Amino acid sequence: MPLIRDFATHADRAACVALQELTWGQGFTEKIPAAMLLVAQKTGGVTAGAFAEDGRMLGFVFGVTGVKDGKLIHWSDMLAVHPDAQGMHLGEALKAYQRDQCRTRGIETIYWTYDPLVARNAHLNLNRMGARADEYVVAMYGEATNSPLQGDMPTDRFVITWAVDPARAATPLEVLPDGLPLAVGADAREGPLVDARAVGVRVPRDISALAASDLAAARRWRFATRRAFTHYLPLGYHVRGFVADAAGGTYLLLR
Repeated sequence: MPLIRDFATHADRAACVALQELTWGQGFTEKIPAAMLLVAQKTGGVTAGAFAEDGRMLGFVFGVTGVKDGKLIHWSDMLAVHPDAQGMHLGEALKAYQRDQCRTRGIETIYWTYDPLVARNAHLNLNRMGARADEYVVAMYGEATNSPLQGDMPTDRFVITWAVDPARAATPLEVLPDGLPLAVGADAREGPLVDARAVGVRVPRDISALAASDLAAARRWRFATRRAFTHYLPLGYHVRGFVADAAGGTYLLLR
């Protein structure tokens, strides 16, 4: 396993900026510059990387520390893994390191966001890590970005909460209830917004690849899932979990 440690040099921070550009594109407007990586680290944030034996950065995690509702919290703003290191579970290892660092600071909860349409992140966040989907925000970072991973898509996001204490982790969802009504089905088909205790919301297998090949289809997924989440969550439903499958996966909403 690569060595995970805090950034220690200007070269570390420059390598992080380069990995951001590799991951999200040279013109990515949300890039965190080297100076802010340093400032965040000096004010209680976490800026850490996974490094190969030859010193190459294989991944990084970046977050800031602040106060929410009178309690110290941490916001994990960015995480990326180099394409050469995919499949090594570095994302989980970096998150675990971040959690350990937050524990030493007396922080109980870590927040971050992810796109609900990214099935692999839903599985990672909700099933493997035991985080919870706390809130759905429409166009959180704007109506579109210039990132090749986002395309011309509104940046709707789930806000995730992750307990620093592993004993408080959510239990993974393994199976869906029989006869589950789908508010969003295959091919972004919009189902009826039924009044039921449990409702399913489908997502595609790879929204980034779909956006690159058929942006109109990707946008249909965005607006169909937005319709479902913004209808049910204000009614008291919560995201119980996510079940992945070959075609993508299904969120289970429970009341």
